[in-house]
Amino acid sequence: MTEPRQKALEYAHTNPQAFLEQLIALCKLPSISTDPEAKPAMQATAEFIANKLTSIGIENVAIMPTAGHPVVYGDYLHAGDDAPTVLVYGHYDVQPADPLELWNSPPFEPTLKDGNLYARGASDMKGQTMAGIFSVEAILQADELPVNIKFMIEGEEEIGSPSLDAFIAENADLLKCDLCLNPDAGMLGADKPTIPYSLRGLAYFEIRVQGPMGDLHSGMFGGAVLNPANELARLIAGMHDANGRITLPGFYDNVVELSDKEREELSRLGMDEDYYTNLTGAPELFGEKGYTPVEQIGGRPTLDVNGFLSGFTGEGSKTVLPSKAMAKVSMRLVPNQHPNEVEKQLKQYMTENARRGITWEVVKHAGGPPSITPLDSDAVKALAKGMEAVWGKKPLYYRVGGSIPVVAQIETILGAPSVLTGFGLPDDNLHAPNEKLTLDPWYKGIDALIHFFYNLEG
Repeated sequence: MTEPRQKALEYAHTNPQAFLEQLIALCKLPSISTDPEAKPAMQATAEFIANKLTSIGIENVAIMPTAGHPVVYGDYLHAGDDAPTVLVYGHYDVQPADPLELWNSPPFEPTLKDGNLYARGASDMKGQTMAGIFSVEAILQADELPVNIKFMIEGEEEIGSPSLDAFIAENADLLKCDLCLNPDAGMLGADKPTIPYSLRGLAYFEIRVQGPMGDLHSGMFGGAVLNPANELARLIAGMHDANGRITLPGFYDNVVELSDKEREELSRLGMDEDYYTNLTGAPELFGEKGYTPVEQIGGRPTLDVNGFLSGFTGEGSKTVLPSKAMAKVSMRLVPNQHPNEVEKQLKQYMTENARRGITWEVVKHAGGPPSITPLDSDAVKALAKGMEAVWGKKPLYYRVGGSIPVVAQIETILGAPSVLTGFGLPDDNLHAPNEKLTLDPWYKGIDALIHFFYNLEG
């Protein structure tokens, strides 16, 4: 082990209490991005992050305005042109703490208990953001950074990052990088170092179906007038076949199949059918034939109804033939699918299958492409080597079923891949009362990130 790396690790090992005290101070700030009354706390939190970056030697630190809450930027670019430039992402905003009565301790009065820090934002993601900063601090205390570093810490992730896309585009030259380190993920267990290497994309639509001009008496008109609710239900039912495959025209044309290596890695996770039935309470699983549940969730596309509305839904009965029906439908996408292509496929399906007794329209509400970082990339190998050095075992690799929009934004606008990490656990109660951060894997995560930066050196 090189002397600077060892010195950086020793610094981290002699400062756990200082790290914890700073995280506690940060978690006291109620930086709730969705609450207009929390705007002063949002500004104070951005200033806390900026002051921290400045205190460890990061240069060009700035609190940069957006249409909403500001982004904190800083850089340290002394490793030379031949060294990679890493953009470290984080967010300082948190979810609301409601319902307050379900918290065992006040959400913005951080509380230590049984090796856990309880506070809103402790895990998502103030703890993860500070892990990245502390790892850079430890390296700078020992020597020069082996890579060039840029920080981009936003304040709107918990409300969908509405200002971030424009911010990245307007500051593309400033943010230019070779890769992004994104710690906004997590581990599968305290003793299970984990690298999420893929995220599914999202395409979200509203399907609106119109029949007669107004609601009709089902006795007087039923059987002669096509019922929009029946028709929409039929159309939606036809979007899957008996084997769970989606029937939209061309839907699978660009889907990249899981490799044998990926399927082998996913099988190591131990997330079998019993795992998912116990987790969900579902009596039985259903999915695309030929794939295990963990393969379906991370590596295959989906089409799900998120909401359905039509006709009379009140207490009692009303014999109505509704004039219209609506369904909200989302699709999780995998490489190399794109929301715009899926929109065309959905409209083609409706054109080919909807009957003439109704009119319809498809409204797009949200969308983002999927992302993947190859397992054999330098960044993934550097992180895996760092985790193995700390935990003494090879990490687990898995595909995340959900989406992190900033990953796709950075890839699309900056042309840079992301390596995902994070040291929170599945039982950290993210977005729920009694959110916590388990400290032991968090401290180990700081060490792993120190190794990561040195491993990128070559």
